[in-house]
Amino acid sequence: MRKTIIVSNRLPVKISEKNGEFTLQSSEGGLATGLGSIYREGNNIWIGWPGLEIEDLKQQEKVTKQLRQMNLMPVFLTQEEINNFYEGFSNETLWPVFHYMGVYARYEQSYWDAYHQVNQKFRDIVLQIAGPGDIIWVHDYQLLLLPGMIRTEMPEISVGFFQHIPFPSYELFRLIPWRAEILEGMLGADLMGFHTFDDTRHFLNAASRLLPVNTTANVVSYNDRAVVVETFPMGIDYDKFASLGNNPEVQEHLKTLRENFREERLVLSIDRLDYSKGIIQRLQAFELLLQLHPEYISRVVLYMIVVPSRDTVPQYKELRDDIDKLVGNINARFRTLSWHPIQYFYRSFPVEMLSALYNFADICLVSPMRDGMNLVSKEYVASRNNNDGVLILSEMAGASKELSDAIIVNPNNLGAITRAITDALNMPLPEQQRRMRQMRQVVSKFNIHHWVKLFMTRLAEVNEMQQNMLARRVNQETAVLIRQQYRQAKKRILFLDYDGTLVGFQPNIDMASPDPDLYQLLRELAATPGNDVVMISGRKHETLGEWFGNLPLDLIAEHGAWQKTKEGEWYQLPGLNDSWKPEILTMMEQVTDRTPGSFVEEKSFSLVWHYRKVESGLGELRANELMNTLRYYTVEKGLQVLPGDKVIEVKNIEINKGKAALSWLHHKKYDFIMALGDDVTDEDIFKALPSKATSIKVGSQLSAAKYYLRSYHEVRHLLRTLRKN
Repeated sequence: MRKTIIVSNRLPVKISEKNGEFTLQSSEGGLATGLGSIYREGNNIWIGWPGLEIEDLKQQEKVTKQLRQMNLMPVFLTQEEINNFYEGFSNETLWPVFHYMGVYARYEQSYWDAYHQVNQKFRDIVLQIAGPGDIIWVHDYQLLLLPGMIRTEMPEISVGFFQHIPFPSYELFRLIPWRAEILEGMLGADLMGFHTFDDTRHFLNAASRLLPVNTTANVVSYNDRAVVVETFPMGIDYDKFASLGNNPEVQEHLKTLRENFREERLVLSIDRLDYSKGIIQRLQAFELLLQLHPEYISRVVLYMIVVPSRDTVPQYKELRDDIDKLVGNINARFRTLSWHPIQYFYRSFPVEMLSALYNFADICLVSPMRDGMNLVSKEYVASRNNNDGVLILSEMAGASKELSDAIIVNPNNLGAITRAITDALNMPLPEQQRRMRQMRQVVSKFNIHHWVKLFMTRLAEVNEMQQNMLARRVNQETAVLIRQQYRQAKKRILFLDYDGTLVGFQPNIDMASPDPDLYQLLRELAATPGNDVVMISGRKHETLGEWFGNLPLDLIAEHGAWQKTKEGEWYQLPGLNDSWKPEILTMMEQVTDRTPGSFVEEKSFSLVWHYRKVESGLGELRANELMNTLRYYTVEKGLQVLPGDKVIEVKNIEINKGKAALSWLHHKKYDFIMALGDDVTDEDIFKALPSKATSIKVGSQLSAAKYYLRSYHEVRHLLRTLRKN
C-alpha cells in the first residue's frame, strides 16, 4: 500500500510525564489541523520529535507504542542534540539569518555538526518506514538537509518540502558558511514550497548563484532531475475560527470583555516573544499615538499578549526586559485612576479566550519586522462574522500579499503605524465591512485544507512531469527497434548536432575538429539511398563549411542563423539584427577579465562565453553571475540566454534549432526522422519534431527527447549499426 509520510521537527501532540506515565494530547495548531486529514488515514504516518527528552529505552518503547496508535512515529533526541541542533543551529543560525537579523546569528561548527547528525537521525527513521511509491512531505527549516539525504538512499521516491519561515535574499543567505550544503539538501525534494513569490525568487537566485545548476522560470535542473519551486500561501482552519464565536465559553469571555471595556476601543496585539515580531516598535507607535492625540487617552487600550519563548537566550531575555520597561513607562506616563493604556500579558491563552478577543477587538495590529506568513491576521479576519473591525498589517508579513484590504504599514515607520491606528479608529462601518468582506473571502477560500490539497496535487503533477521528462536509455531492445524503423523507411532524415554529440569536448574549441573515423561514418550515412543527413550546430558557418562543405550533407550553423543545402550556397535567415552585440560583448568581456581561461566567441548573430578551461567551481560561479546579469538586459531586447555545456550563449530569439529543423521537414515527406543532440539548444529540436520521430539526448536523461545515450562514443556506435545490413 502506498502511504504518505509527513516529517516535521515536532509531532502534533503535547506530551507530559507524571510518575513514569506519559499523557498524550493532540495539538490544535493550524498545521496539525490541515495535515490531520492525511496522517490519520490508513497507514500514513507523521514523524517528529515528541517534545520531551526520554533517555530510558523501555520508556522510549512505551511512548513509541502509544504514538503509533495515533499514526505518529517519534525521533528521540538527547538534551545535547536539542541544545545544539534545535536551540543552536536552527534558532541561533538559521532563524536570525532567514528573518533578516543576521547580526544575531552564530556560526558554530558544533551547531552545524549536530544539525547534520539530527537530520541523519530523521533520515534513518524515514528509511525504516518508507517504501517504493510512497510520498514524503518534509516541513520547515529544522530539516533542510533531509530531502537530499532521503534522495541519496531512495532516488525514485517522491519528496515534497515546505518552508514555513521566510527565505532570505542571496546577500544574506550566503553569510551562512554551510550554504551550499543546505541548498543541496533542499534540492533533494521534487517540489519545494514557500509562502510568497519573494521567498521563491530568493531561493532560485541563491541556488543559481551558489551551485552549478540551471534555473528556467521556476524549475531547477539539478543532478539530472527537475526540481519545481512554487508559491503556496498557507491558510488557517477558517470554519473553526468562524464558528468559535458561538461557543458558550467564548460567549462568557466576551461578556467579561464587554464589562471591562465599556467605553474603550480595543487594539489587539498577539505575538510570540521574538525579535522578528516588531513588538518594541509597536509599543513606541502606540506611545506616539497618545502623545500626538491626547483625545484618545482613556478611550483606547492596547491589549497585548506576548507568548513566552526561549527567554533564557540572551537576545530574548533582553527583549523581554525592554518590553517590560517600555510598557511600564507608557502606563506610568499616561494612565488615569480608572484606565491603563496597555493591558500586557506575558503568557499563552486558550483558544477560547483568543477567539473572544478576536471577536471583541476593534483593531488587530500585526506588525512583524519579517514573518513567513503570520496566521494571527487570518484568524482575526476569520473570526469577524459581522464583517466589521480593522486589520493593520505589516508589509513584511507573507499574509500582506493576500490581505491587501488591510491597512498595510512598514513596521519601521512609527508615524505610519500611528496614522494607521487613527485611520482605523475613525474608519466608517461601511468601509470596514467592504474591506473585511474581501479579506474573509480570501481567507475562507485559501484555507489550510485548500493549501494541503494544492501542495499534494502539485507534487503529483511534478512527479508526472519528471517521468515525462526522463528519456529512456537506448538499450539493446530499443536499438533493434530503431534499426528496424530505419531500414523499413524509404525516405529518412537525420539531424545531428556536432559538439558533445559526434565528438567529445576539447579544452580548445578549435581542437574539436572531425577525425577520419567520423568523416567515414558521415560519408556512408549520406551515401545511403533515401538518406538526408543534416548537421545542425551552434558552430560558426565558416567552420562548418570548412569541415563539412565537401561532404554531401545539409548544414545548419549558428543554431539556424545560416543554412546550406548539400548542392547550394550558404544563406542567412532574413530579418536578424546584431545591433545589440556591443553592449552584451562589454558585459562578457568584463567577466572574462576576471576569469582566467574563459573567452568570448563572436558569431554573426550570437555571442558565446566559453569557460571550459576555467578551474572547476570558479567557472560555474562566474557563469551564474553572468546569467543573472544577462537576464535583466536581454528580456526587453528580443534575445535569448542559453546555458550549455561550459558555455553561455546570447542570440536572437528568432534563431532556434527547432524552427530550422521544421523548415527542412516542410520541403519533403519523410517516413523516418531522427535527431541527436546534447544541450539546451537541441531541446528545441526534440520539442518541435513530430511525435513519431526518434529523438535522442546525449549525456543526460533529463530531456524532452524519447531516449538518451551516455556519450558520443555510444552515438557513433548506434549510427554505425544503422548503416550495416
